[in-house]
Amino acid sequence: MIIALWVIQGLLGLIFVMTGSFKFFQTKEKIVASGGTWAENFNPRIIKTIAGIELLSGLLVIVPRLFGHGHYLTFISAACIALIMTGAIYTHIRRKEFMHAGINAVFLLMALFVAYWGRPF
Repeated sequence: MIIALWVIQGLLGLIFVMTGSFKFFQTKEKIVASGGTWAENFNPRIIKTIAGIELLSGLLVIVPRLFGHGHYLTFISAACIALIMTGAIYTHIRRKEFMHAGINAVFLLMALFVAYWGRPF
């Protein structure tokens, strides 16, 4: 089970560092032009806030395990990713983008797996 946890943590961290940094360092227009049509409904500050939480959570899903302490940060960051993915699923379903909602549901399940098996207690 520990190998599965490491693999899923690594994938989750990598995905969220990449997507969070893309959203954080791009303008709203570039995000929409690259296929992130969900961003049309959001203020640029909200997009940057979501991106910052994704970026930070992606880092904190991996880093505590690498250094061997601070495992509660893994649980907290996986829970944050799960909350973000819940909102993303809701947004995509509301916009009738069911494929994107399905992809986000996979990320939600990955985050819940890490939050449960990576918890410090």
